Amino acid sequence: MTLALTMGITIGVKNTMKMMVGELIGVLIVAGTAVVGGGAIISSFPIAFAVFKYGGGLYLMFVGYQMINSRGSLALNLDGSHSFEINFFKLAMQGFITAVANPKGWAFFIAMVPAFINYEANLIPQMSALVIIILIIEFISLMIYATGGQALGIVLKKQNNIRLINGLAGFLMVGVGVWLALS
Repeated sequence: MTLALTMGITIGVKNTMKMMVGELIGVLIVAGTAVVGGGAIISSFPIAFAVFKYGGGLYLMFVGYQMINSRGSLALNLDGSHSFEINFFKLAMQGFITAVANPKGWAFFIAMVPAFINYEANLIPQMSALVIIILIIEFISLMIYATGGQALGIVLKKQNNIRLINGLAGFLMVGVGVWLALS
């Protein structure tokens, strides 16, 4: 969601949708894996899950620290042009990696999805319906964040506003990292 917000700010909703393609494919893989037994795999290898969880928490704290200490710059020019190439494959890959490498996503799906599946009934219709619902909710959420980000981009053209928001977002990111590591 944060990625959609950030991209909405910097490259607009239309281009953020390129990232969403990869993100939705990643969410499909994570949710599908949870349905077919990811929970059993994680519970069989608790050390691997702990490493993944703590590593993810430390990474989020590092990203938050970088945001807090940023100088308040943004890859958005005042005329609305971009200082980087907007490439479909690169954006989709960034979305995919973000979804697949997100330990919170894995933890959520592994904890929640199996509760909605009757393993004694045919799995394919159940899994299909559940994953379609998840993807629709994910797409709507990403669009809301990207649209909000695009609107926020107008406010962020002022240097002091960027610095303030980076600081707030950084503290939130550190908080999420600490929560993830301690939960």
